[in-house]
Amino acid sequence: MPGTDPAEAMRVVAGELADFPFLPELPGRGPGADLVGRTAGLLIDIPAEVTPRGWRLAERPGRDLARARSMLSSDLDVLAEVLDGFGGLLKIQLCGPWTLAASMELPHTMNVAVADPGAVADLTASLAEGAAAHVAEVLKRVPGAQLVVQLDEPSLPAVAEGEVSTASGLSRLAAVEPHTLRDGLAQVLASIRGYTVVHCCAATVPFGIIREAGAGAVSFDLSQLRRGEEDAVAEVAEAGMGQLIGAVPTVAEQAAAGTLEASSGRAGDGPAAGGSGPGGGSAEARKSAERVIRLWRRLGLSLTTCAQRTVITPACGLAGSSPAQARAVLTRCREAASMLPELIEEAGGESR
Repeated sequence: MPGTDPAEAMRVVAGELADFPFLPELPGRGPGADLVGRTAGLLIDIPAEVTPRGWRLAERPGRDLARARSMLSSDLDVLAEVLDGFGGLLKIQLCGPWTLAASMELPHTMNVAVADPGAVADLTASLAEGAAAHVAEVLKRVPGAQLVVQLDEPSLPAVAEGEVSTASGLSRLAAVEPHTLRDGLAQVLASIRGYTVVHCCAATVPFGIIREAGAGAVSFDLSQLRRGEEDAVAEVAEAGMGQLIGAVPTVAEQAAAGTLEASSGRAGDGPAAGGSGPGGGSAEARKSAERVIRLWRRLGLSLTTCAQRTVITPACGLAGSSPAQARAVLTRCREAASMLPELIEEAGGESR
């Protein structure tokens, strides 16, 4: 989310997504509030520090780590205050083990940790332990919540395909074997008490690895999905996994398409802007819901299970948006989700 005020961001999230709020990340606050730094603060017995190039494993804890931990603790205080008495689904998100290993440098070298299998093993074990402790802390703050824990893995495809650069930048590290990727993900997922999601908004998502690792659901950007990957998405659905589908464009995508009214923070569509569809939502929200239905049909799946097995999300993060724009995207997600059952009924409830 944009901005630097965790209380305001949490109130926006709770207001727009009352049935399924999440703990916002505010990277605009600087190092320690970013995805990697926030997760580094949860690692057990593995200190980290900030360099001009990003996060690096360190010999001892320092100010950078203390700042990351302090910000997360404050965020959890806000979470407990805003969601006092809450008893529904609540999502938190952490950096996954492979993106963490591809983002953190080793000490005394500029190579990232994924270049060293021993360092990867230590990071993964530490993350599994830290994730379990973090989940317990969140449940202590919001005891009635049904927790959904998302591992963000934007670098997973690069690690799988051998696209991570060496320290010199002149070559690439070797691809990591699929069974190793699966086992690392599985170790962290197995440590988490709650429903688990693996999110990857890259162009090529390794759906099979995520499924085999034991995630409860997979989250992806629908606009990045290639036709050749749709069979893998069908296998995910047929295996009983949920899908968090990034069907609502981010602000950058909307602006490029000319469908964002920046002055009001509302999405528009020419003359239809502000028009309503089923459930009283906007025309743009209806388009997002219809995109999900079209995907389900292409997969050859019965539409009768679509609304129960999918969550409509933004295509990716909203940190680059204005606060009004971010709120508008969350509103569109909620509106699209509310339209989905009625649109499915209109469509006859079956795949075609």
